[in-house]
Amino acid sequence: MVLIPSESKTLHLYEARYLALLEESLFRKKKLFVHFVLDPVIISDPSAVSSFAARYGCLVIIEKVDRLDVGALVSIRGIGRVKIIEFVQADPHLKGIVIPVQDNISECVSEISSKVLELKEALYSLNSLEIKLKVPKEELLQTCIVNSLMWAEKEPSVDCDEAFVPSLAERISFAALQPVSGSTRSELLELQKEKLRAMDVLETPERIDDSLRLVRKSISIVAAKLAIQSLEVK
Repeated sequence: MVLIPSESKTLHLYEARYLALLEESLFRKKKLFVHFVLDPVIISDPSAVSSFAARYGCLVIIEKVDRLDVGALVSIRGIGRVKIIEFVQADPHLKGIVIPVQDNISECVSEISSKVLELKEALYSLNSLEIKLKVPKEELLQTCIVNSLMWAEKEPSVDCDEAFVPSLAERISFAALQPVSGSTRSELLELQKEKLRAMDVLETPERIDDSLRLVRKSISIVAAKLAIQSLEVK
């Protein structure tokens, strides 16, 4: 599963190689590591060895670690996109060279600021509806969208080259791509597709427009669910 900037995720690490990565990240890498997706490469020769490509790299920071009897629960947060240039180590875990990936610099600053404000207003509207949904008790009180938006609005406190930290507008454009409480399997699959597209886009206004479209669609879906919910109560 792809991890995008501003997104928070909790991992249960228990394999030796991942625990080694955790220890190195905590004590030697300023709590940072890279999350990426291994995509299979299609090869026409059936006798050839399977090959994979590392894509959708995202620099992440470790926010919290809970040690368990077996392994650890690790809360991470996506910071910014990276491109993996090459791998230089395979054991005990993959290690490589990366460079930052950011959106192209736009000259339309006022237009982007207006779009960011419009997106934020749409996100808060979605959140006001989302918190009214009846969801399982195990779901968080704070929605994923608000959690990511609050992080995106602040200047990230990360001990790394500032080139790895996206602009405010870019961070907020990604914050919109979070799961909505009570999402169906098909809705989550659609969100995954939107995340992959967002990771490839290099123009902030384009991603903001895509995010606005997704958020407005989510508002309509949540509003419909609330209408059904009110009928069930009656």
